[in-house]
Amino acid sequence: MLVSRACGLFAIASTVLAQTTVYEAESAVLNGVTVGTSVAGFSGTGYVEGFDTGTDTISFNVSSSTSRLYDLSIVYNGPYGDKYTTVVLNNVGGSQVSLPATTTWTTVPAGQVLLNAGSNSIQIQNNWGWYLIDSIKLAPAAKRGAHKITTTPINKNANSDAKALLKYLGSIYGKKILSGQHDQTYLDWVTTNVGKTPAIGGYDFMDYTESRKAYGAVSTDVDKAIAFAKKGGIITFQWHWGAPVGLYDTADHPWYRGFYTDATDFNIETALKDTTNANYTLLIKDIDTIAVELKKLQAAAVPIIFRPLHEAEGGWFWWGAKGPEPAKKLWNILYDRLTKYHKLNNLIWEWNSVAAAWYPGNDKVDLVSADFYNQGDHGPNSVTYNSLLALTNDTKIIAAAEVGSVMEPDQLKAYQADWVYFAVWSAEYISGGSWNSLDLLKRIYASDYVLTLDEIKGWKKT
Repeated sequence: MLVSRACGLFAIASTVLAQTTVYEAESAVLNGVTVGTSVAGFSGTGYVEGFDTGTDTISFNVSSSTSRLYDLSIVYNGPYGDKYTTVVLNNVGGSQVSLPATTTWTTVPAGQVLLNAGSNSIQIQNNWGWYLIDSIKLAPAAKRGAHKITTTPINKNANSDAKALLKYLGSIYGKKILSGQHDQTYLDWVTTNVGKTPAIGGYDFMDYTESRKAYGAVSTDVDKAIAFAKKGGIITFQWHWGAPVGLYDTADHPWYRGFYTDATDFNIETALKDTTNANYTLLIKDIDTIAVELKKLQAAAVPIIFRPLHEAEGGWFWWGAKGPEPAKKLWNILYDRLTKYHKLNNLIWEWNSVAAAWYPGNDKVDLVSADFYNQGDHGPNSVTYNSLLALTNDTKIIAAAEVGSVMEPDQLKAYQADWVYFAVWSAEYISGGSWNSLDLLKRIYASDYVLTLDEIKGWKKT
């Protein structure tokens, strides 16, 4: 591969397909950070260190002769543990990039950037801080070939409804994106205010289990989901699984936050050590309770994109608090209990974490997805998309299961970020105006690239 080096503040990014251009951090515009030389192995005349306050940045000025998509990578050193940085293109939005702990100079993919013809700014912002940056690299992105996805459910006994749903998702993948909205109240808000109805309705099993019902929680989400499915909509369910026991129920940690790690002393690792302890029994009881509701959906011929144990890798929910192994073990227990014991064959199993260490495996997952909340950023979230693409070797359909800001269709196409659906979170995220303006929502919902309820009716027959 040809490599050119840009040491000044302003350089031309080559449009030759095979060429990679290196931009040295010490030659960029520095704000709150300094040039270091004590850690050997860097390129150029030094590297940039500091990143100890939120406003610390490195700004690279890059010029391109044409508008073109480039692969971006960062050369860094991470002696202080796992960190994150944020990459901002032309002062709009921002993509979070993981910088795993390392004591050597390491190159990490940082997604893609669509450079304008002329001058562009690529800025590295502090985020989690305390890392060293040597350089960034840009290489023209190759056009992605056809996806290698499978549309055969992992459950060999999947019913015709589940098979039809996965087949339909595969038929539009890379061609269109399904619109989605969490919470029936806000789905109805979209219909009334945007003038279009989302294709996907997002619902929750949160208030069906005993630890929440004991405090008076009730839910009609299953009934609402069946009603929306009868209109031709596609259904996805998550499960904010309140810990079955050990809720603190204090002023700072009330019972209704019982799915959060900091609101319970429930220990998933010890609960799964054997099948005879009381906490394991409570887990199975909760799963069996949800199975009752899933059977209602199956009887109504409603297939479900099922997303339990969501955001496990974050650790903020109890099912992810003890690391990847207990979370994956619980995933397998859920799958076996629901499919083999309860004979639930209407489920499409969606995994909702990105890190490879957490992944249950291609034989245990139908879809993969991620959640992201980047206020003001309506970009494609291509860093996360490409990470999920690599996670499954492009064999699974990829979804944006929860978003705060809706993604611009033109950006999705330009960045080849082929999310099969997006589902906006409820309350202020959809109706407040600060995360998504009404004008923006109307424009995105009117896009030919975005599918709404009226455009997918009859999807089971496709």
